[in-house]
Amino acid sequence: MEIYEGDFEEIQEVDSKLVKLAKVMTGIVVTNDFNLNKVCEFQKVPVLNINDLANAVKPIVLPGEVLAVQVIKDGKEQNQGVAYLDDGTMIVVEEGKNYIGQHIEVVITSVLQTSAGRMIFAKPKLLEKAL
Repeated sequence: MEIYEGDFEEIQEVDSKLVKLAKVMTGIVVTNDFNLNKVCEFQKVPVLNINDLANAVKPIVLPGEVLAVQVIKDGKEQNQGVAYLDDGTMIVVEEGKNYIGQHIEVVITSVLQTSAGRMIFAKPKLLEKAL
């Protein structure tokens, strides 16, 4: 790591200064800012997006997979429970309200990627056996 004490006084925007600095030092911009990431790509400046890195190390879960979780709280819809993976990913457990505070096995039914992150939908494995 190297600290740069200078400034690019002719440039007003902070993002533009970062891009210029990366070019001058042949460095890499590390950011979680979506717009700065796009500017760097457009300017052909190497960029590492922290969100992409975080997503790359998240465990992959697929429909049909069984996970052991602890149902923590109510979901938004009736009879839902909510659990979380170790990385903070929310698991919505359909028919999970009665299991709040308990450790149960759930079967993944679907995975939804949103701009806010990934949501996993599941149902208790106990219910799957009963059906």
